[in-house]
Amino acid sequence: MSIEVRTANTGTDDLATIARIITIARPDDPTTVDEMRWSDATYPGSRRFIGTLDGEDVGVGTVGRIHAYPPEFDALWATLDVLAGARRRGVGTALLATIRAATIEAGKSELHVPVSDGRPEAVAFLLRRGFTEYERAAMVDLRLAGLERPAIGLAAGLRLVTLESRPDLVPGVHAVALEAFDDIPGADDPMAAGDLAEFRARDVDRAIIPSWGFVMAVDDVTDQVVGYASLAFDPGSSTVAYHDMTAVLRARRGQGVATALKAATISAAMDHGLERLYTGNDVDNAPMRAVNARLGYRPLPDWLTMRGPARHGMMTP
Repeated sequence: MSIEVRTANTGTDDLATIARIITIARPDDPTTVDEMRWSDATYPGSRRFIGTLDGEDVGVGTVGRIHAYPPEFDALWATLDVLAGARRRGVGTALLATIRAATIEAGKSELHVPVSDGRPEAVAFLLRRGFTEYERAAMVDLRLAGLERPAIGLAAGLRLVTLESRPDLVPGVHAVALEAFDDIPGADDPMAAGDLAEFRARDVDRAIIPSWGFVMAVDDVTDQVVGYASLAFDPGSSTVAYHDMTAVLRARRGQGVATALKAATISAAMDHGLERLYTGNDVDNAPMRAVNARLGYRPLPDWLTMRGPARHGMMTP
């Protein structure tokens, strides 16, 4: 049995191999060549590795900046995927060792690896290698076929508009994000909205974010954005999307704004022929989880972020 790990290049062939393996191994979190090219253009420095077993490409490891945290954050984001028929044969261990070496080379001390709680064997793999649970998101989904259109109730003095009709409001959306990101429940390190240019590139102007599915709540008098909600398509899909963000200014919370925004994005998804929406919130984010429940979302396996050291001693096979 021969195991090798090679550095993937940025050509279409290697990227297509990576997309194929990830999408087969992790269908609940697929990727595409275009999505990887977007990541490389927006957040340069990511590295990808392909693991082979007896000359066949069967595994993928990626490592790079965590988009939601500032560049000085101590950890990098990594993914590790091996096709089912090649697991428990050392390919994942070899890929993880390569990822760890790349993390140390980049001057970081920690890794964050996502994994579904519905794959206990993958969670156990990481636990045996020094990782611990860092964040847990309660995942839910909503099937749109036959669904009754949700009522959109909004407080007096506010109106809903889309990015498609009011692209000029993006700076106001960014102002909401700067306040709201600090308040998102989760680990000890708050998310970072970044400056306007970074925010636009990551959360507004991406090809997978439709302008018709980006809804803003606006004050009738001042034209101030007080909240927003956005959809993003699964890479490669035109029928499945996730709620990328729902955020409301502190002064406007508890007034039904988030529910109205999310209901509006559901309605827009129905109008555009989508079949399914899904989302996830930290298990401690009771307000947004309550909004999801009221709108009929059903539970999925939790999504974990596992944190582990880039430097690690003996690893259990």
